Amino acid sequence: MKSWIIGAAMLASAFAAQPALAQESSYKLGPMWTAARIDVEDGQYENYMDWLNKVWVDNQAFAKSQGWILDYHVLDSVNPRDGEPDLILITRFADFPSVAEIDRRNAIINKRMSQDDHSADAASGQRNKMRRQMGSVLYREILKR
Repeated sequence: MKSWIIGAAMLASAFAAQPALAQESSYKLGPMWTAARIDVEDGQYENYMDWLNKVWVDNQAFAKSQGWILDYHVLDSVNPRDGEPDLILITRFADFPSVAEIDRRNAIINKRMSQDDHSADAASGQRNKMRRQMGSVLYREILKR
């Protein structure tokens, strides 16, 4: 009889420990990555790269110095197939900022660039002569726990 009680107690303790083990994941969520897909118009690659290096990279470096982003990259698609982008602009950041924080950051960037929301939008439209935005993809990095 004692062995049955001991066996039942051992079995119960094994099942009680099971959920704690099952709850532990082998991964954790890490930083976010955006990948903006850019199709450069024929004959505009040098002009667009000039803008990227003078404006986009400079603003990304500023954002990184402020702690807003973790890193950034410009990737060239060496052999793009039909419908694929020529360039991919990568931005890596820790997490989503609040709407209020986005507004605060936009105001700082606008002041830094001597622009407002209307002129920034107009400038983006002017770049359509050089490139077509093909959309962006948002990724969440998965880290080993």
